[in-house]
Amino acid sequence: VQLQASGGGLVQPGGSLRLSCVASGRIFSINGMAWYRQAPGDQRELVGGISRGGSTMYADSVKGRFTISRDNGKKTVDLQMNSLKPEDTAVYYCKMDVYGMDYWGEGTQVTVSS
Repeated sequence: VQLQASGGGLVQPGGSLRLSCVASGRIFSINGMAWYRQAPGDQRELVGGISRGGSTMYADSVKGRFTISRDNGKKTVDLQMNSLKPEDTAVYYCKMDVYGMDYWGEGTQVTVSS
């Protein structure tokens, strides 16, 4: 199982970005999917998660600004990020629970700066 994340970049405060993560390999079903982020000097933190059935949860810091979604058929999880702030700057990682094991993408850099 391999995860490939994409969509990061440089954006001005107030702007938007959409991150995508796709899983490849012999996968028939994926349980929970999530996005994490890690800023320099900080621990990795959970941004948001989505269950197989579509239930979502978000960190308080991103509620109302970020939306997580998934496509089970395409084995993807997306993170729509709106109203971005400088404090959202971090490397963003996707994670998927496949057959009870956690798999991570390699991370994509998001920089929010004017």
